[in-house]
Amino acid sequence: MLKSKLHQATVTDADMEYEGSIAIDAALMREVDLQPFEKVLVANMATGSRFETYVIPGAEGTGEISLNGATARLGQPGDRLIIFAFTQIPASEAAGFRPKIARLDSQNRVTQRFPAK
Repeated sequence: MLKSKLHQATVTDADMEYEGSIAIDAALMREVDLQPFEKVLVANMATGSRFETYVIPGAEGTGEISLNGATARLGQPGDRLIIFAFTQIPASEAAGFRPKIARLDSQNRVTQRFPAK
């Protein structure tokens, strides 16, 4: 099941020299319940590419979305991304399960929350 989603996140930096991962503003991570080192699927809306990596906390309140290491070749600052995290739950809980989703503006500020808070 989809657990977490940041929709239309804007890449703020791409750093080939970092060992890997995607850095996400720690406040945005809390918004959709992403954990440090959690595996994510990332879709680049500019290129159509998809890739998997893991999350590390970025600087709180900065709107940071940084592609690091090899993933820096899969996007550039200004590209819009969809960042997904998934979970496994018992089938008996699936009907009532709702993912945490945040739609972001071009500065990576939350404009909509689903389910609404």
